[in-house]
Amino acid sequence: MEFKWQLINDSITSGDKKAMVDFINTPNQRFTNGAKVKEFEKAWSKYLGCEHSVFVNSGASANYMMTSIMKETHGLGEVIVSPLGWVSDVAPLINLGFTPVFVDVDFKNMSITLENIKAAVTDYTVGVCLVHVLGFNAISEELVDFCKKNSLFLMEDCCKSHGVEHNGIKVGNFGDVSNFSFYFGHHITTIEGGMVCTNNSDIYDLAKLFRSHGMTREASPSLINEYKKKYSDLNPLFTFAVPGYNFRNQEINAVLGLQQLKRLDFNCEQRSKNFIVWVDNLNSDKFMVDYEKNGNSNFALPLILTKKDLDLFNKCCKLLAEKKIEYRVGTAGGGNQARQPYLEGYDIIKHDLKNVDHIHSFGLYIGNHPELVREDILSLCEELNSL
Repeated sequence: MEFKWQLINDSITSGDKKAMVDFINTPNQRFTNGAKVKEFEKAWSKYLGCEHSVFVNSGASANYMMTSIMKETHGLGEVIVSPLGWVSDVAPLINLGFTPVFVDVDFKNMSITLENIKAAVTDYTVGVCLVHVLGFNAISEELVDFCKKNSLFLMEDCCKSHGVEHNGIKVGNFGDVSNFSFYFGHHITTIEGGMVCTNNSDIYDLAKLFRSHGMTREASPSLINEYKKKYSDLNPLFTFAVPGYNFRNQEINAVLGLQQLKRLDFNCEQRSKNFIVWVDNLNSDKFMVDYEKNGNSNFALPLILTKKDLDLFNKCCKLLAEKKIEYRVGTAGGGNQARQPYLEGYDIIKHDLKNVDHIHSFGLYIGNHPELVREDILSLCEELNSL
């Protein structure tokens, strides 16, 4: 079906394409993980306000790298994670030997709560994967302090939350490490791509190691020298310190990222304005509207019923289909990850997930683009309210 209102729009402009073509046509270019990658990493760090960024080939790879770093620094154990994230929040946990612990979310930001985190912590808990769902802020000072006091490794998944702020500081700066996705249709795109961010130099070294096969030549000079002395029988160019991967990205993706970054503030501002129009004009008797609004940069426009009303939910889906508006049931990861078949046969822990299950069964979302017209949002709200 050809949709009139898509989930994601093509944000790659003619200027973006020209920049990529010009780069390709420039003689003697290194096309993988070179100067443009470093330039984009530096520009992204400046935008985010963090010390270090590592550009990788996808947001999912960035998830895998964060989890690998946690294993290196904290060892194996239980990790508290949102059931409303993407599969790549959970799959690395089970693949690397952790036990996922699913806890419930708050409807206001669709994120796991400190209260539920505290209730799930055991002697075996080593970390928390905090997902900023669909562009909502999930951070609180109390949550960050709790993780620090209990030596819990805090990972922030910001894959759909570029530009989201907490008290004037962009999310991605509060945990031990964070990740972003630049998939086609996100706030900015490098077509495929992701970023791992941290303010910790040791974690930065580990991120560079895991990105490129674990080779020490990717790390800081001090770490390179440390391995030279400790393993003098090995070629320092081919000394592998950790069981790494090839998650490197390409120069041309970084060229596109640098172009797109120029428009990110505007894109985030427009998405936030669209979201306010959306929630301010939905019928609060039928649809949830009491969301956290401060600091958001909403990836999508959520439509969650206030009550378990299957007839109304089906009418909403029918209306969207008739108007050729693309939508997804649940959230970006298909709803409740704890129900997914890939978890069968693995040890997982599930706490009461009543809010997650409500969103899974009676929630959906539609696309939120900077190009959306206010009148179109208002018109759709009016039709939904009349159901």
